This record gives sequence, C-alpha cells and structure tokens, in this order.
Amino acid sequence: MTKKLFLLIIPIIAVSCKVKQVQRTPTNNNSTYVSLERRDYIKQYKDLAIIEMRRSKIPASITLAQALLESDNGNSTLARRANNHFGIKCHSNWKGPKVHHDDDRRGECFRKYKTVYESYADHSDFIVRGARYAFLFELSPTDYKSWAKGLQKAGYATSRTYASMLIRIIEDNQLYVFDQGGTLSFDEPVNDADSEEVVLGDVDNFQIYPNKHRVYSKNRIDYIIVKKGDTFKNITEELGMLPWELYKYNEIEEDAKLVEGQILYVQPKRNKAEHGFDFHTVQEGETMYSISQLYGIKLSKLYEKNLMEEGTEPEIGQKLWLRKIKEHSDVIEETPVIEDFDK
Repeated sequence: MTKKLFLLIIPIIAVSCKVKQVQRTPTNNNSTYVSLERRDYIKQYKDLAIIEMRRSKIPASITLAQALLESDNGNSTLARRANNHFGIKCHSNWKGPKVHHDDDRRGECFRKYKTVYESYADHSDFIVRGARYAFLFELSPTDYKSWAKGLQKAGYATSRTYASMLIRIIEDNQLYVFDQGGTLSFDEPVNDADSEEVVLGDVDNFQIYPNKHRVYSKNRIDYIIVKKGDTFKNITEELGMLPWELYKYNEIEEDAKLVEGQILYVQPKRNKAEHGFDFHTVQEGETMYSISQLYGIKLSKLYEKNLMEEGTEPEIGQKLWLRKIKEHSDVIEETPVIEDFDK
C-alpha cells in the first residue's frame, strides 16, 4: 500500500515542480513576457487537470475550460504574478499568501500560490468542499455540459453565459477527450476554415462564427459581435434577454441600427477599463462612443475621466485616460500658450 501511494505522489510532485519553473514570474522589469496561445496552455497544463480529475472527480475538461477562461489562457495578471489561474479570492478562511488586484472593487484580495499545481488543487478543493456544488458530483464525470450548466446554476460566476462559454471552449478544443481517458495530438494545425478574423483597434482580435453568436469577454463583460442580418429581436431571443437590456447596456436609442462587426454588450459596461489599459491614443474615425465600446467603459465615465464636456469629440492623436481621472499636469500641457503682445 505504501509503495503504491509513493508511486502516485511522484508524478504529482514532478509536474508541480516543472510548472513552477515555467510559470515563475520575472521581477526584473526588463524581462519580456511571451504570451501563451490557447493550444500551448492546454498542452502545458492538461496533465494537472487530469491529475485533479482522478483525485477530485471533477471532469478535466471543466477544469481546463475554467482555467482557460478565468486566466485568459494563462496570460492574466493574477496567473502570471500569483499563479492564480481560477481567480479565487482570499475569503475569510484563507491563511496562505495573498496578492491585491483590482476586480469588482479596488485592491481586492486574491490567493497567491507557489506553483500552478497548487492553484489547480485549491480550485478542486474549493468546489469539493462547497455545499452548493455537492449536487454536481451526482452527474456523470463525462457529462461536461451538465457540469457547466450546474456551475452556472450554483452561482460560480455572475455571467449569464458562463455555461455556454465553458461548453464552447471544451468543444472547440476537444477537451472532452481527457474526461474519457483519451489524448490529443498537438501537431495537427488548427482548422480556422469556418472563422473570419475581425480586428478592432489594438485591444483584441475577435472572430465571427456562422449560425449562433459566440460570446466573448472584455473588461469582465460579456459581448457579441453583430453579424449581417442581425436584429435586436433575434439577438435578445437567442440570448434570452429582455428587449430593453441591449439598448441600456450599449447606451443606444431604441431606433438605433445594428452594423456588421459592431461590439454589442450583453451586460452593463464598467466605470473604467481593465487593468493594463490605462490610456488610448485617438485614431482617425474614432469617437468617444466607439472608444467606450472598445474598452467596455460607460460613456459618461470616459468623459468624466478626461475632463471633457459630454457631446464633444476628441482630436486625432489625443491621449485619453481609461482608468484614472486625467491629471492636472496633462491638462496644462494641452492648454495653448497665449502670448502677451502688450509687452
């Protein structure tokens, strides 16, 4: 019995140590961070999800999909600086290391881990020990759809499309094979024949998929991209929303027209941009409204932060503040100098 236990622990320690070396975040400001693609993340961390599936009975596909979504494929600030791949906050019972990060409120407390494996294990324990998640373990371990819907029902996330996003990630990347004890080949090229890439500004790359709308997340807000032939009615019916919500969340009138490629939020916009997007330089053709949509900021807050009168538009090349109120020094720099010709 002791020998079998020892053999089981060895691969866990080995994977944990390996991940720790890969994920250690440089403290040197001159170091260059190379972002992970989704496929790279799956290849690097699938073994952790499988280990946790065997230990906790949570489907590996669910764990991986949650990690990919919550950590932005391992590229989020929490993932890089705290090895926190699931965005788990401290809560009153957490006695381990902590890191403070702006989320729903400024400077919220999040758990910090020595290795990525610790994050995965703590995520499993968080679900296993949570009374509201107990019903999930009555489901089949290969029924990822019911698990995704169950997590949303139990209130794991506030997003009304959380389950559909997890299911989409699992199916797009065939993560369900891990639940069945299978493997994936990472040598085959990704098939993008059915997708069309649309680039909006310098913030994100978006994809439009045929048939139903794919739901994305920006600034922790769910949104879709308008497709040709879309109407407010067909979108509200597809997403199960109330008629007034799309107008209110996107700050538009009821007689507004939808434009192909337009960002359309299905949740309220926030008071500031997400961490890492402090400023925006205005490009030709951009308006205050288009910029507010690009970063998921309420239009009134964008005006407020830049000390601008509502209804006015910025000039090309103007620097807009996205997270804090414009500093007084910047106002002075933009104020024209009037020479005193009487001297």
